Amino acid sequence: MSSAAPILAACVLAMALALPAEGQQRGQARPAPVSPSPQEPPPEPAPPYEPQLVRLAEIMGSVAYLRGLCARPDAATWRERMEALIAAEGRSPQRRDRLAGAYNRGFRAYALTHRICVATSETAAQRLSGEGEKLARELAGRFGG
Repeated sequence: MSSAAPILAACVLAMALALPAEGQQRGQARPAPVSPSPQEPPPEPAPPYEPQLVRLAEIMGSVAYLRGLCARPDAATWRERMEALIAAEGRSPQRRDRLAGAYNRGFRAYALTHRICVATSETAAQRLSGEGEKLARELAGRFGG
């Protein structure tokens, strides 16, 4: 055997050991062990009046859009009222997101169909304001507030 043969055999062996094993992909590292992360507290259960509150937030978004579209002086107060509702009822991030999402849904729903202020915009704002007022009274009467 020549003197180069042991060196060549060592190189071939080293290359073979460096190749990925069957079923492994080249360049892929083994996953690091996952350390347990602190568990998040379970979500707070929704109060029994959650559906009504979400509907109220949606109404507030709709009225905010319509009153702004028609350049009514109380247009800005609807957003302020929503902020107050979130401050009072948004005890968790998930709850704040649900309420804000409902407000935004109501706002966008009318933004899609009302581009300029017309009589139907005014009528819709009045109807929604009445529904929101009734809903707020029912919530306060039944659940306090």
